[in-house]
Amino acid sequence: MMYPASFVFLVLVISYNFTEALDSIKDEYNFIVILTDDQDIVLQGLTPMTNTQQQIANEGTTFVNAFTSSPVCCPSRSSILSGKYAHNHRVTNNSLSGGCYGTFWQQHIEPTLLPTILSKAGYQTFYAGKYLNQYFSETVPPGWSQWFGLHGNSRYYNFTVTENGRRVGYEDLYFTDYLHSKVLDFINQVKQDTPFFAMVAPPAPHGPYTAADRHKDLFPDIRAIRTPNFNLPSGPLEKHWLLTMQPSSLPLSLVEELDVIHRKRWQSLMAVDDMVNGIVTSLKKHNLLEKTYIFYTSDNGYHIGQFAQAYDKRQPYETDIRIPLLLRGPTIIRKSLQNAPVALIDIAPTILHLANLEIPPSMDGLPLPLDKSEGKERQILIEYWGEGTLETYNPECPWQAQDLLQLCSLDAACHCQDAWNNTYNCVRHLREDLNFIYCEFRDTEQFVEAYDLSKDLYQMVNVGYDMLPSVRTKYSLALTNLTTCIGSTCHTIY
Repeated sequence: MMYPASFVFLVLVISYNFTEALDSIKDEYNFIVILTDDQDIVLQGLTPMTNTQQQIANEGTTFVNAFTSSPVCCPSRSSILSGKYAHNHRVTNNSLSGGCYGTFWQQHIEPTLLPTILSKAGYQTFYAGKYLNQYFSETVPPGWSQWFGLHGNSRYYNFTVTENGRRVGYEDLYFTDYLHSKVLDFINQVKQDTPFFAMVAPPAPHGPYTAADRHKDLFPDIRAIRTPNFNLPSGPLEKHWLLTMQPSSLPLSLVEELDVIHRKRWQSLMAVDDMVNGIVTSLKKHNLLEKTYIFYTSDNGYHIGQFAQAYDKRQPYETDIRIPLLLRGPTIIRKSLQNAPVALIDIAPTILHLANLEIPPSMDGLPLPLDKSEGKERQILIEYWGEGTLETYNPECPWQAQDLLQLCSLDAACHCQDAWNNTYNCVRHLREDLNFIYCEFRDTEQFVEAYDLSKDLYQMVNVGYDMLPSVRTKYSLALTNLTTCIGSTCHTIY
């Protein structure tokens, strides 16, 4: 039978389009983001995690200059999902008044997040774990096909989650193991012809640093890392006022408690390490590993005794702002190191770039450099809004309510971890021949801290008041511009 030429042409077009569609499906990647809570990198936070090192770092790349853009949970997690700096998504701290799961977030930011974009593009999406600190809702945020969101802050036992719109409570189940089972269930049931994006956010090693029973006796001889700035008192012009509080150094009894905390943090991470191994094993079993990118990171770092601060984040020092960032995937070079400066706001645009989807111009981050681009220069904004009110005064400590301090306790020798005058903006400036940070505090002294980390890795010599006036003016102008930047204007070098 003879067919008209037009029919033959139509068949050829359909065949070509069908083949092209198959090739497109074949080349679509899956994405998994594993997000821990308060995991440091400077104090060897990855050291005990042998599975994570073997399954992700050794099979992919380690970003050795990775930073959070705000060293506290809710703003940082909001930045990861949105690809925006905190001044653009308007989540400034962990409270409702600070925008954490507030009205602006729900109405204007959540509908534009990474999962919504991926979902509209045909991805299956999955979330399990801590979301935002003020999430206590049965509402499933937009864009998620499956949702297992923790109510409130990190917990290990006795937790409540919203399971796809239904509130469920658990008492005796260990939360990281619960997440492990949920993410494996998702991988087991994903449709082979549909790409997926999964995000799992365990509580470790956030306080109270509770380990699973099987891990609670590990590392009996491990102590807190005695960095050169460990329990180092600070004087005027050396550090901002919060760090010059008396007593100038931590008592021995508290130092011994810091050893316990460091050990418990490592122990709590072991269940996460088990989960990483379980995820990789399951992906391999279902023939999904070779087309899946796996990101491993944390929302912020942590200090344990540095500058006589007991234990927390919220400071503009390397312990608090540097974070682990590992990535393995189909196009990633095994056992590689990437020295280019990167930030957590880069994860969302990276996933969109790898998914061949348009990156919204409102995103402040950049796709992660996946080649050997070691010499790239970048200025990353670190912004933090200090918290402290008349209501957060602790009468057990020798301070006044009008000092507007927060997180003060006898257990931490009354070295308060936060205050209204802990509000600051920093520019973290890196290039091949430069490793610098410049910070301005919005306090009564308009205090300035700056450090040349190429010479002073532990930030013990504040050069903020010794800089050439022209250099200090340049960095101050950079902060003026970065704290108001949107999208591509955040990439300018000043």
